[in-house]
Amino acid sequence: MEQHAHSHHHVHRITSLNGVYVTAIVLNSLFVAVEAAVGFWSGSLGLLSDAGHNLGDVFSLLLSMLAFRLSLSRATPKFTYGYRKSSVLISLLNAIILLAAVGAIVAESIRKFHDPVHVDGAAVGWTAAAGIVVNGATAFMLMSRQKHDINTRGAFLHMAADTLVSAGVVVSGIVISITGLSIIDPVVSLVIAVIILVSTWKLLAESLRMSIDAVPEGIDLEETEKLIASEPGVAGVHHLHIWPISTIENALTAHVVIKDISEMESIKENLKRTLRDHGISHSTLEMETPASRCCEYECSRSGHDHQDIENPR
Repeated sequence: MEQHAHSHHHVHRITSLNGVYVTAIVLNSLFVAVEAAVGFWSGSLGLLSDAGHNLGDVFSLLLSMLAFRLSLSRATPKFTYGYRKSSVLISLLNAIILLAAVGAIVAESIRKFHDPVHVDGAAVGWTAAAGIVVNGATAFMLMSRQKHDINTRGAFLHMAADTLVSAGVVVSGIVISITGLSIIDPVVSLVIAVIILVSTWKLLAESLRMSIDAVPEGIDLEETEKLIASEPGVAGVHHLHIWPISTIENALTAHVVIKDISEMESIKENLKRTLRDHGISHSTLEMETPASRCCEYECSRSGHDHQDIENPR
């Protein structure tokens, strides 16, 4: 019964997210087409660079939707965790793509400083104003769904940053219309690059950590060890490992020393429930008694394993 409710919860979440992603992808694709067209017509590097970044966001949204589906995939004989880990690789790919976009924007901005072109400030301002609406609406849709998934959080951060970027482009359009200083356009492009870099850096760092099975963000190894050790009936814990299975699920393995072997099942059940409440959905706990722990220690010193002592050949 509990397993059925768990599955239904995931189906509801992924269906909800699919609808959000599809709507966001359609809105942003239409906006990219309009922004790029106006950018070419007006000769605005700011609009073209922002359109390129928004196109990257469309690709990012597509990858994030794919990653979320993969993070809920079932186990197979060859992939015992399904394809869940691929969601981490997609998050890393998204961050790398955005960093490449930053490099391209900076390079083109530098070129524009040496070879400035006339920019239609009004066209830039009006198009960017539309971007505030589109990016802001997308960020709002993702806001309540980004707390527990790094890919969705990355998409939300990008859209929120784009909203601020579009606001900056509106300001530059107004300034260009008043002053006629087209050099403001590449300046805004550099500001866009900095905003993208800042919003991407944490995503890149967290994705790298998750890809090498580091302790997940928001989970403290020492605190988790104390949490297990504080459970009634537990005498100690060792061989503790915590790592991400996907961008939304974490796993733990540990050897738990218990005082009374007769309480093993109840202690294990309580610990698993407590760990789930602290963001660890998959836990494998090997229960030991102080006597078996001492035996394991003596075996390790003598160069024999525990199985050899129990079952001598």
